[in-house]
Amino acid sequence: MKTTLQTSLLLLLSLVMGACGEYAAVQKTADYEYKYEAAKAYYVEGRYSRAAQLFYDVLGIMKGTANGEESLYLTAMSEYGAKNYEMAHQDFKKYVQTYPKGQFTEPASYYSAMSLYNQTPDPRLDQTSTVSAMGEFQAFLDKYPYSPLKPQTQEMIFQLQDKLVEKECLSAKLYYDLGTYILNSMYGGSNYEACVVTAQNALRDYPYASAEKRELLSILVLRAKYQLADKSVVEKRDERFRDTIDEYYAFANDFPESKYLKEARSILKNAENAVKKGTPLND
Repeated sequence: MKTTLQTSLLLLLSLVMGACGEYAAVQKTADYEYKYEAAKAYYVEGRYSRAAQLFYDVLGIMKGTANGEESLYLTAMSEYGAKNYEMAHQDFKKYVQTYPKGQFTEPASYYSAMSLYNQTPDPRLDQTSTVSAMGEFQAFLDKYPYSPLKPQTQEMIFQLQDKLVEKECLSAKLYYDLGTYILNSMYGGSNYEACVVTAQNALRDYPYASAEKRELLSILVLRAKYQLADKSVVEKRDERFRDTIDEYYAFANDFPESKYLKEARSILKNAENAVKKGTPLND
């Protein structure tokens, strides 16, 4: 044990000093114990790509030995450190499947989810991987409800949920901006109605979205309901303006200090005038 520790420390020192050709020599060596210690030294130094490659070289040999579990976990951590998140995710999953009650199963489960988190795309793109990452984080909380990683995990779930909400915000705003453009309309030929449905669904499906996102979705609903009423046929106009008025009070109650409150009050005034006059308001 003492000899192995001394070897590891000397090797780490040589790596930190940047000895020329050290990595190439380690790659070629048939001494797998030495290669394994070199991989750990590179990992400690933060040279994760080199560490990962050396760990892969010895994984097969280490399997079934006292170092088998550690070698697989450190391989995954090296890939994660190198930002090769797809490979890291696969390795973490393999570790959890191979060692379901292992020494590193809890952190491996967490970093498996983090590997997915780091691959989630821009909100404008498909969010399948975002949903998958949320699922893994939730599975982690279900399995380890008292984990010291619980606060970070919950924060990651909130961030991912906000990304999904952002996508819905962009969709709702797009429908609103399309307005009366018929070729892109839905829900009976009305983009405004599509905006309302999209925003309301997001508010219902993501109750823990940030206040900023909920405020934006809510003002989009109010704007779209007013425009829908203003451009409705005569027999639907009065009912829809009254619905707009109700929506205003719901908005003002939920966001009494909203930056959109001045705009919301203007919508209320126009809707109330329309109800009194029984005629359309074309701004």
